Amino acid sequence: MPKPDPKALLRHAGDYLKAHPEEIARALSGALRLRFGVPIDALRYLARELSGGKRAPKDIVIEAAPPGLRLALTVKIMGAPIRASFTAFAEELDVRADAIQVGLRIADLKLQVMGDEASPIAGLIGSGAIDLNKPGDLVSFMPKRPAALIDAKGDRITLDLLKIPALGGNPTVVRALRICAPVLGVRALKTKDDHLDVHLKATPSGVAAAIAAVRAGV
Repeated sequence: MPKPDPKALLRHAGDYLKAHPEEIARALSGALRLRFGVPIDALRYLARELSGGKRAPKDIVIEAAPPGLRLALTVKIMGAPIRASFTAFAEELDVRADAIQVGLRIADLKLQVMGDEASPIAGLIGSGAIDLNKPGDLVSFMPKRPAALIDAKGDRITLDLLKIPALGGNPTVVRALRICAPVLGVRALKTKDDHLDVHLKATPSGVAAAIAAVRAGV
């Protein structure tokens, strides 16, 4: 998976703010309510930057479907290109020093075979053998499960983002979590006005643990 150039990210962020100065006022207003919004345009940009690998999803489309996020992408399943679309709702959030767990409910899953209609996966989809109302069951049988996937059942999928090597193996991310997690958690993830809003919650009782982490230099 290609890694975005930090300098390029900063340049694009600066260009975006110049074109959308209202984002600064929105960010300041949200900060007063322990909330910050990520423009979905930023997610689209990252999706384009990270989709260069051979096994990476292609033609990714990301749209707000309040309070969820609507996605469409092309992936290879059993050697056949499949166009998948679905809406994801973040219903469980647990941010700790050693884990970033997100429980997602998947709805409105649709699969379309883009290649050989005679392929095995096309037969499974066409016969109705794959229950599109239970995408978690389908994911749980994947031969090569993503590192971040820790549970999948029914219409729910649970991820631990720290199991992604680029995050869990990054000392800066690990240290920031150990300092911030005791005092600042994530209450909700919701889309609104083409933004993914992160709703935070403060835990004053965790200040001592945060100070200890700073002093320990971890």
